Order: sequence, then structure tokens, then C-alpha cells
Amino acid sequence: MSGKSYVALLRGINLGKRNLKMDELRKVATGLGLEEAKTYIASGNLLFRSRKSEEALKTDLEDAIGKHMDAKVGVMVRSAGELSAVLAANPFKTEAASYTVVIFLDDAPPADCAKAAKNVDGERIALGKREIYVHYPRGQGQSRLAIPAAAHGTARNMNTVARLAELAEELA
Repeated sequence: MSGKSYVALLRGINLGKRNLKMDELRKVATGLGLEEAKTYIASGNLLFRSRKSEEALKTDLEDAIGKHMDAKVGVMVRSAGELSAVLAANPFKTEAASYTVVIFLDDAPPADCAKAAKNVDGERIALGKREIYVHYPRGQGQSRLAIPAAAHGTARNMNTVARLAELAEELA
């Protein structure tokens, strides 16, 4: 094995007409030379190994997936270590993992992110390095919360983040 273990988190996959079968995603990844490419659940989670930088991986994946789907698709990339750190930094560990999400971003969230949120109704927001953590006390499906800074990010609940971190560490 060579390279570093990564997770790519695709934004907006399998919503409406933006369907991407996970075997197609693995083929795209393999075509880019990514090693041991595998997916986790059908919501755009790709695990792999590579010697490339995070920035190069993001660009390559966005370009290749965009060509494959004939649509722009955002991709957030994290190393296995970064994903484990995101899991460890969860400020809502005492809450149900299914009611807590991480919104992955390319850059650090703005300091006023929580203040800029609209329709807050009991939800709690905390900022990470390149993430926004949100606890939804009644579940995400019941919420009308809008976080402008999250518009170009992609969210995963803490159960998914925990499993992805575990699988990424197994690849490491």
C-alpha cells in the first residue's frame, strides 16, 4: 500500500436528478489512479488511498465526477486523521449522534456563522476548523434552520462520520 488514507464527501449526490451510483463513483476514482477505492452508503462517501495532496484530489475528483455526471459536484476531502479529529472535536457528544451533523466546508467557517443563521428554533451551532457542527433537538427533517455559510458544504450525521473515520483508519 502506498499513499495516505482519505475520505471524499460529495455534495448533493442522489438528490433529485443528481444520481450517481456508487459503483460508478468507484470507477471514476479508480480511473484517477486512487487506490483501494470503496464507498460507504449511497450518499457520496468515497474512501481511498493516494499520494496526491488534498487540493489536487479535490480538483481531480470534482473535474472527473463533473464530466461523468455532466454537472458540477462539490467534493470535500479529509485525511483519515482529520476525520478522526472532527469526530473527537464534536461539541455535542452527549446528544444522539443521529441528531447531530457535521457540515464539511473547504475553509474555516466565518466567525459570525451562528449569528447569521436563520430560523433557529432550539438548534445549537458550533464551529470547527473547517466544519460546522449542528445539534437538531427534533431532528434535521423537522428543522427550518438555514446557515448561509453552509451553502457550499456537505453534511453527514455523527453516526456516518464515526463509521467513515473507522473505515478510513482501517485503510491507513
